[in-house]
Amino acid sequence: MEKKTYEEAVKRLEEIVKALEEGSTPLEESIKLFEEGANLVKMCEKMLSEAEQKVKILISGREEDFGGENA
Repeated sequence: MEKKTYEEAVKRLEEIVKALEEGSTPLEESIKLFEEGANLVKMCEKMLSEAEQKVKILISGREEDFGGENA
């Protein structure tokens, strides 16, 4: 799977959901779309987790700069 930005992945997920909800997609294609969607969800979850870790690191660094939360 090509590397996508978070926004690109979400947009593609929305397209997949729309196609699957319409119900006119053949079974084989629906399965491929579902698999692609599942992979995109994993990729988005990983991106969000990495972003969350970066934010936590940045926040903890700022707290140390200012003497902790109680300073």
